[in-house]
Parts: sequence; C-alpha cells; structure tokens
Amino acid sequence: MIKSKSLSGIEQKLQSAEDGSFRQHVLQTAKDFKTSWIELGRSLYAVWKDKLYKEWGYSTLEAYTAKEIGIKKITALKLLRSYYFLEKEEPDYLRSEVIASSDSAQVPNYESIDVLRMAKNKKDLDSSDYAHLKKEIFEKGKDASEAKKDLTALIRQRRELEPDEARKERSLAVLKRFLGALKALKREIEVSKLASASVIKDAQNLIARIESEINV
Repeated sequence: MIKSKSLSGIEQKLQSAEDGSFRQHVLQTAKDFKTSWIELGRSLYAVWKDKLYKEWGYSTLEAYTAKEIGIKKITALKLLRSYYFLEKEEPDYLRSEVIASSDSAQVPNYESIDVLRMAKNKKDLDSSDYAHLKKEIFEKGKDASEAKKDLTALIRQRRELEPDEARKERSLAVLKRFLGALKALKREIEVSKLASASVIKDAQNLIARIESEINV
C-alpha cells in the first residue's frame, strides 16, 4: 500500500524529526503501516483532531498524509474512519490481546473494519446480523471483499423478509425521481414559455402534492 519510494521519503524524514517527538512517532507508524495500521490510525486521528499537521508546515491533513507519510487521501480517510469506529463501537477490541500482540496476521485490515462500520449504520440490519459479520471479521479474518458480499447478502435477506418496507422504499425512490424530472420540465416550460399559465399552475400544484406525499 505504501510504495518503496514513499518509504524512502519517510525514512529520510525520520532522520530529521526530533527524537521522541510525536511527529517522529507518526512517521514510524506510517513506516510500519503494513503491520500496524491500528496504531497509524490512532496517530492520524490525533493529528487530525488536534490539527498537528499545521504545526509541521502543512495546510491540510491531505497534504500532510500525501507528502510526509505517502498515503493517499482515500486511504487516510478509511484509516481514520476505521480506527474511530473501533474506538467508539468496539473499545474492548482495541484493548484486546490480539491488538497488543505482535502477531499482525490476526488483526483485520482497515478495509474490513470499514465494512463493519457500514454494517453498523445499515437500518436494514439488526444486532444479530452485525454480531455475525463482526465474528466473521474479528475471529475468522474475513477480508473486505468477502465481508462486503456477506453484508450485501444480509441486506438482501432482510429486505426479502420485509417486502412491504422494500416496496415503500422503491415507491419513494421512483416518486423522488419523478419529482426531480417534473421540476426540471416546469422550469424549462417557464423559461421557454412553451405552455400557458394555467398549465404551469397545474404542474406546480402536482409538484406540491407529490412533495406533501413524500414529506419533502
């Protein structure tokens, strides 16, 4: 995930960073990224929360992660989200022996944790669904692609068990698309004067009725 060129840059910056400084610590965890993403996530969270990157000469977190530790914006965001999710929702896991040990092979990667984070926010799923996916990731080491397949399957199963709710969602989505198209056509008719005032008024009344029905 971090190219050799980036690693070389990190090592050079490590040589100039003050010994024992937090900046040196973050650089070191970035160097050890492949075997210690959780510690890097913890460090980046502190850098983001306290805006430490500004003290080190960077205007944004994105510039800092890209230029100093060689991590792209999307990767940095996933690391932050995944670490914060564990801190907020699974603090016991962060204190577990697995995290404390040096056996990084037992630690799920940050992308798998990001899938678990998404599952936690899915209204279609209940606590048992989340517990199942959590076990697959924490105990069986399921990777992100397989975890996503499981998440998709669980959502599909729940929607099949609740057909009325799924039908309501589809109906709402169709009405919203129709409302958007109707508004666009009304604007075009008004600007181009392609219809009478009464037709435009009828269109506005229909828009109001649809908005009332879907509570916009």
